[in-house]
Amino acid sequence: MKVSIITPLYNCSDFLEQTIKSVLAQTYENWEMIMVDDCSTDNSLEIAKEYASKDRRIKIIELTENSGAAVARNTAIEAATGRFIAFLDSDDIWLPEKLEKQVMFMQNNNIAFSYTAYEKMTEDGIVFGKNYIPKKVNYKTLLKTNIIGCLTAMYDTHKLGKVYMPIENKREDFATWLKILKQIEYAYALPEVLAKYRVYRHQSSAKKFSMFKENWKLYRNLEKLSIIKSVYYFTHYLIRGFLRTKMSRLANFLKI
Repeated sequence: MKVSIITPLYNCSDFLEQTIKSVLAQTYENWEMIMVDDCSTDNSLEIAKEYASKDRRIKIIELTENSGAAVARNTAIEAATGRFIAFLDSDDIWLPEKLEKQVMFMQNNNIAFSYTAYEKMTEDGIVFGKNYIPKKVNYKTLLKTNIIGCLTAMYDTHKLGKVYMPIENKREDFATWLKILKQIEYAYALPEVLAKYRVYRHQSSAKKFSMFKENWKLYRNLEKLSIIKSVYYFTHYLIRGFLRTKMSRLANFLKI
């Protein structure tokens, strides 16, 4: 069964080759990698085209105007021909057995939506920790904090159809997992580390504040939660996010 790998591109030339090579190294070979270039101004597109010329499983789509990650991912999902949809951003990495183990896990357990554990690494590729993930998560639990790393998520289109990302909110991956969990009871974890997520040294206060705003808008505008429920879940999001980012050992000990 084919896996369609969804990869948006935007000025990612520093790490793109590492990302592509991690896909080429997969022990599971029935995949297509759909890379959608969102009008990059560096040589990301040229790098992608070079690899596509060597492997027909790699496909390139070029957007005509810069539209954001959600539009790029949705464009790739629309073009996807695989039964399973998986996500890999252009600066992250999969371990070689990621697809093989996750597809087998979903097939053997009749799972519609799954995720795995992942490690965090620096811009230089140095691993410095991993987040705790629960064995399963439902809609209400996920509202408290997004524990599903986009680079680990995979869903079965035979069970869910193609699920597209909302374009009106910058927490589009979080919003998509919530959308799926309105259809099914649980997403299930394969607790093995099968991916590496790149964390950048500097994140501006403005960007952090923007993320807070988008999370609040997700609760109020997309999920249509009341003010009281929004405050409840937003408080969980702030506290859990702080612990997972700044005090990961404590967060793992507390299993949050």
